Amino acid sequence: MEKSLLLLVLLSFLGLALAHTNGFGEQPLSKIAIHRTTLALNNNASVIVSPSLVGLKGEDTEWVTVDLVSPNPSSDDWIGVFSPAKFNSSTCPPENDPKKQTPYICSSPIKYMFANHESNSQYASTGKASLRFQLINQRADFSFALFSGGLANPKLVAVSNFISFDNPKAPLYPRLAQGKSWNEMTVTWTSGYDINEAVPIVEWGQQGETQSRSPAATLTFDRTSLCGSPARTVGWRDPGFIHTGFLKNLWPNSVYTYRVGHLLSKGSYIWGKNYSFKSSPYPGQNSLQRVVIFGDMGKAERDGSNEYSNYQPGSLNTTDQLVNDLNDIDIVFHIGDIAYANGYISQWDQFTSQVEPIASKVPYMIASGNHERDWPNTGSFYDKTDSGGECGVLAETMFYVPAENRAKFCCKDKPPFELAAHTRASLHVMACDKNKLLHPKHLGIALRHQVSFGQSQYSTNYGMFHFCIADTEHDWREGTEQYKFIEHCLASVDRQKQPWLIFAAHRVLGYSSDYYYGLEGAFEEPMGRESLQKLWQKYKVDLAFYGHVHNYERSCPIYQNQCVKSERSHYSGPVVGTIHVVVGGGGSHLSTFSGVTPRWSLYRDYDYGFVKLTAFNHSSLLFEYKKSSDGKVYDSFTIAREYKDVLACVHDSCEPTTLAS
Repeated sequence: MEKSLLLLVLLSFLGLALAHTNGFGEQPLSKIAIHRTTLALNNNASVIVSPSLVGLKGEDTEWVTVDLVSPNPSSDDWIGVFSPAKFNSSTCPPENDPKKQTPYICSSPIKYMFANHESNSQYASTGKASLRFQLINQRADFSFALFSGGLANPKLVAVSNFISFDNPKAPLYPRLAQGKSWNEMTVTWTSGYDINEAVPIVEWGQQGETQSRSPAATLTFDRTSLCGSPARTVGWRDPGFIHTGFLKNLWPNSVYTYRVGHLLSKGSYIWGKNYSFKSSPYPGQNSLQRVVIFGDMGKAERDGSNEYSNYQPGSLNTTDQLVNDLNDIDIVFHIGDIAYANGYISQWDQFTSQVEPIASKVPYMIASGNHERDWPNTGSFYDKTDSGGECGVLAETMFYVPAENRAKFCCKDKPPFELAAHTRASLHVMACDKNKLLHPKHLGIALRHQVSFGQSQYSTNYGMFHFCIADTEHDWREGTEQYKFIEHCLASVDRQKQPWLIFAAHRVLGYSSDYYYGLEGAFEEPMGRESLQKLWQKYKVDLAFYGHVHNYERSCPIYQNQCVKSERSHYSGPVVGTIHVVVGGGGSHLSTFSGVTPRWSLYRDYDYGFVKLTAFNHSSLLFEYKKSSDGKVYDSFTIAREYKDVLACVHDSCEPTTLAS
């Protein structure tokens, strides 16, 4: 009996471990066996959507009402939202697992909802329901389809009228990111305009001053750029065109206004909304600076579709708390597992729409996670299928990061732009004349992205902070390219100007008492801190942040598994060890802690939340952990330190001999 019980417990832990590696929850759209769809069209069934034309005042988000009637209702009937509206097809792209039956539908819907959702609980008996859906502008029209047979054996019963935004191609969802220098800001957005019909531009300038216009690069990709199914098959959706403009030579700590748009071939302009941002402080500048860090947020649907509460239950709370606190945030780091699209490409539009109020106002910096990158035989460190066939293409295209191995353009003594051999998705474009818009023929270079497997590690500065962002989906061990990058990044900081040195990565390379790591017995990603802790110690890293584990945990200042300071709420004096923080409770299903609480674990929280760092000056830092549910602080500490404390030699932080000795 005891052996059976033990086996049951072990199996349950194994199941949880597998769920952990696959992101705690199944992508809702993957539950729909769309390739099994059969026709059961019924003239007495109907789906009517109103209004049929939305966005008449330039809105990029609209609510529509769906009224449906079915003569043979069932509790497992559901409504799918398709875009483009005409979703039926007689042929589909080939798969490794071909079906005997020719599919009627090749692509999954972008969202779905059961007909008896919430106030329509009587649907199964009345055959009538009225549902509310929220649509975002996604560059194509929409239709709604009624299915019986549940998600596993869908039968198409009725299709609605077509619905469209007034301008489906409109430039939307701008997301800011730090450029490669402290005084450069990038803005990336999505539209339906290819360069053969419109030139992408950014109009920008200091608030109240004359605005200038800068060109932008354009990027897109097709199915062949992706690595597998569902991204190449039922999850495929045209991503539109992704544009990135580079705003250079910014004055420090200054408010800039901007808008993104397109110059049409006929000479008229299409503009997006007006936005503003505050430029980065000069490196080392002594001013109030506030940083937010979290991982594993994902997306959710405010209309309740896609069973959002069962997949990314904390996502909207985290988003809303950040929006509420936005006036007191200067830069955001989302350290991996971003949209959890898992190969369902339409979800990236949904995510960029969700974070637009944040990303359009402050730099939104990302790191690569397993759900963005991992795919077998593509160079990722883990031979898993967590990305759903995206293999990094979507994340690297939708968001800019200042990685050194991105493609570059130059124009000195050459034509306005020259494309170098590219290694990543985004393209860097510099205008020869920063103040004038060049002739359209020189603008808007487009590239059909071919799959490349560049790494996403990068460094960036923000005032008194220096950030080293690692890519845990590529090898970080000693002797690798990434190890050299990490050491260079840590060594290159001037701690007199930038006293706060931060390391961040998706997987836990430091310390976590998550049950999964507890089962392995090391409380870390295998070969994590063994490879890197001597670098953290040598260069006196203040804080190291991780996602991947969906909870919150803070360690003591630690080195080689031992707490090197006994304080819990205030630290001062020499940097004798690094504080490791798991902050993966951005929104995805929570991770259970191990039953054993290690001595180095000072605070653990099984809830959704994020961390906020506030640097008041060169010697005073405030750390706060806030819950997404209420925005209140549940864990905090302060660091007070002088420059001489950074210089002080502690265990393994200084060379054993010097030239003087």
